[in-house]
Amino acid sequence: MRMQQNPHLPSLLFLLPSLVVASFDCHNVRIDRTSFDLSPLKGPHSVTTTIDTTPPSIKNLTVTIDVCRALKKPKGSSKDDACPSGTRVCGIERTINEGDNSNTISKVIPIAGEFLHENRPLDPHWTRLKSSPSHSDSEKEGLRGEFHGGKYNGRKQKAIVEFLCDSTTDGNDGADEGDDGKDDGDAEERRLRIREDEKEKDSSLKFLSYKPLSPDSEEDVLRLEWRTKHACEDEKNSDGSSGHWGFFTWFIIIVFLATATYLIFGSWLNYNRYGARGWDLLPHGDTIRDVPYLLRDWSRRVVSTVQGGGSRGGYSAV
Repeated sequence: MRMQQNPHLPSLLFLLPSLVVASFDCHNVRIDRTSFDLSPLKGPHSVTTTIDTTPPSIKNLTVTIDVCRALKKPKGSSKDDACPSGTRVCGIERTINEGDNSNTISKVIPIAGEFLHENRPLDPHWTRLKSSPSHSDSEKEGLRGEFHGGKYNGRKQKAIVEFLCDSTTDGNDGADEGDDGKDDGDAEERRLRIREDEKEKDSSLKFLSYKPLSPDSEEDVLRLEWRTKHACEDEKNSDGSSGHWGFFTWFIIIVFLATATYLIFGSWLNYNRYGARGWDLLPHGDTIRDVPYLLRDWSRRVVSTVQGGGSRGGYSAV
């Protein structure tokens, strides 16, 4: 009997390499034998910048990023008001008219994400700044992430995020507590007005630019800067919960393994030489059986020593 071949199998196999490349462990981003844990930065983080001011209207671009997983689509949102599923970096352009108090979404741009059904993987590329060939980068501490997969109006999109070491902040001051990639209109309008002049605000996540890669390029590039202590190379060692095991931990492990090896080898030797069974299998079995009695006698002596002091001169009452 001849089996029917699935016509979609070749295309699925073609997507497998992209799936492997697109995934990365947010808990352990390893570059040049140096590991960075970016998992504390998980969740949506937003930054807003003003791109045009024509009174009474203000045009803003809000960029929302989740470096560890895809942004969640807000419940009840329309298809045109939120980035598609799989988006990691989403740009939403809004026009706020202060005259009639309106807030209109004009563009929804999926800048980076995993869109494997369209063969557009995230395909992250990481660079350790200290080992970068650029002289200006080599003087910094941190890492650079380059994320792909986005497309808007036929133009490719890309996000470049520089995670810079800053031991004074964890980098979560721009975290969003609401829906991912889209906010309620009134709340968003208030937030945009607060962030109208972003340069005056000391934010960990900063918008640098969003423009074509070059004048004749068909690719737009978003650049962000993210200051956080999790981009410091010694951050893992300074955190007790994620540091290496200490001397006493290794000492206990070695003692346990040595004791287990001694008991197993001794039991095997007693069984093969003397045909021992039960407690007789253990090396020094008699001593081990006497341990409870030895501990009981020792505890009695301790109690007697503690309670026997006083003015009796060591003699017990008759």
